[in-house]
This record gives sequence, structure tokens and C-alpha cells, in this order.
Amino acid sequence: MIGLWDTTGIEVVKALANERRSAGGLTSGLALTLVAVVDERQVREAEAAATIAASAHPCRLLIIVRADVTQQRSRLDAEIVVGGRLGPCEAVVMRMQGRLALHAESVVMPLLAPDVPVVTWWQCTPPERIAYDPLGVVADRRITDSAQAPDPVDALRIRAEDYVPGDTDLAWSRITPWRTLLAGAFDATRVGVRSVEIIAPDLDPTAPLLGGWLEARLGVHPTRKPGSGKIMEAVNLELADGSSMNLIRDLNAGIATLQRTGQPDRILPLSRRPLGEELAEELRRLDPDQPYAAALAAATGKQHLDERGAPRVHIWKDPALAERPEAATPSSPSSLESVAS
Repeated sequence: MIGLWDTTGIEVVKALANERRSAGGLTSGLALTLVAVVDERQVREAEAAATIAASAHPCRLLIIVRADVTQQRSRLDAEIVVGGRLGPCEAVVMRMQGRLALHAESVVMPLLAPDVPVVTWWQCTPPERIAYDPLGVVADRRITDSAQAPDPVDALRIRAEDYVPGDTDLAWSRITPWRTLLAGAFDATRVGVRSVEIIAPDLDPTAPLLGGWLEARLGVHPTRKPGSGKIMEAVNLELADGSSMNLIRDLNAGIATLQRTGQPDRILPLSRRPLGEELAEELRRLDPDQPYAAALAAATGKQHLDERGAPRVHIWKDPALAERPEAATPSSPSSLESVAS
């Protein structure tokens, strides 16, 4: 590991190139560049998740930690790791303080691996609009996590309002095991569905997404019932022939029980996956995720999400001015837009 304190972007580029030569790194072996925007307390969690994801998708990992943007003096500290504890991954952890944090792309752009896609992942509170963050504008795919927001369910509405093809959310990845088991349960029946009930906590964003997916596929609007745990507990379906199908999770054993009228119960695996596996799933596809768009549209009532235009334009927003409304004027930079290069 190389540490650079109070350095510059040029020095980081040089140090990464030197470290790659020393470690024998090959740019041609990288599948993508993963730009992770994280809070300081989640840096190690992001590194651990990226290590798991990199085992399937070798990448250059650029972790951006933004500190107080109101400081007048800018400072950049960086750590560079090639291989080692991160496996097939080249990592640069950059801690940006002061006004530099608002222009992180000026440091990040020269570090992007050539000729590979760019994925930006926010392992922190998702931005109100991705266009406010130039690190999202330059990305081919953008991954948020609604569970990181103060109100995770309302965060889905914000994601739908701001959605363009290429956006996704880790809450969607978390319901993949549920969708797999429910889809498999219908392999043995052609009976329609009359009603759907989802038992989950009020602030669990996976429940409305799963409900949106079921509504998009079955044409039945689901109802919600509060659960006793902190995660989704069950999905109960009433079929058109009067029978029922229930998928009930055991919150402690990592399994689920599939109950079907007139059939013996089936025990199925349904464990919580580590963050790295959820991230790796999202990195498998870099094209627009149409099933996610359909589920998000049904969950939030925002229609035709997959028909929106993909390009984003950077919208300048200064958090320091947002905290002092009287400082904003019609000619202030907060009203300007610039196209990301």
C-alpha cells in the first residue's frame, strides 16, 4: 500500500502507474472502473464488498470520501492498493476535504481505466438527483442503496422521479432470492392470482419493489401488512381457484417455507447475502435493467420509466449555498448547467 498525504491528482496518477508496474498489473485484465462514493465510517465495508465483487468482475476501484465542503482549504489524501488484500482489484481511496470535494471528477477522470465501462456506486445516502453529482453523470451504470436513506421507502419515489435507463438500486438485488423462489413456485401451476399480501416493516424498501415486480408480472396490486421483524417476512397469494400459496421466511435459519393448498410444505433456501454478492449481481449487467424499471414504476406510480432518455447533464449545486439561501442569487453558480466531458 502507498499512502499520499496532502497530495495532488497528478501525484496520485503517477503513484498508481508506478504501483501497477511494480505489481505487474494489466489494464487489459480489468472489466470496469467502479467509483464508490462512501462515508468515512463505511470505507472498510465498501472495500470488503468490492473484494467479493472483484472476484467475478476484476475492476479498478476508486473510493471517494467527501469531507466538509465548506472548508476554504482543499486537501487530498490517498491510499493506493494493487492486488494484495483486495484480490484482483486496483484500489485508490481518496479523502477529499474542502471545495475539492465538489469537483471530485477532476481527480477521478484521469484515473478511469481506459476502454472499460464506468459504474458509480453510492454506499451512502443516495443523491436527491444523480445529475447533482458529476461522478454519476460520467457513469454508464449507477447503483444507489435506498436502505441508506433516512426514509428508504420515500427514497424509491425519488429514484423513480430521477430515473433514467442505467440506474439501479441494491434494494432490487436484495429481492432476487424472493423473485427466484416465487417464479419457481409458479412453474408447477397455471392458475391466476386473485390477491397478494406482503408482510414487511413499514420502512423496508424491498417490500414495495417486490410488490411492484409482482404487480408488473401478475397485474394484481399487492397489499402491505406490518411485520414483527426488521426485514420482509412473507408473501401470501390467493389464487383464482380459491387455493393459497404462501412463502414464509424463517428470520433466524436462512430458509423459507413454501406452503400450497393441498400440497406438502417445501423448505427452500432464503438467506441474506453479503453486500459484495449484491454488488456483484448488479455488475453482471451494464445494460438498462427493464424489470427493475417496471417494478419501480409499479411501486411508485411513475410510468414509462424505460422510455426516458439515457444521457444526463451535470447540474451544479453547491451544498454550502444551499445551507445559506440568502447567499444564492440568480447569477450564482447554482443556476448553471454544464455538460460533463
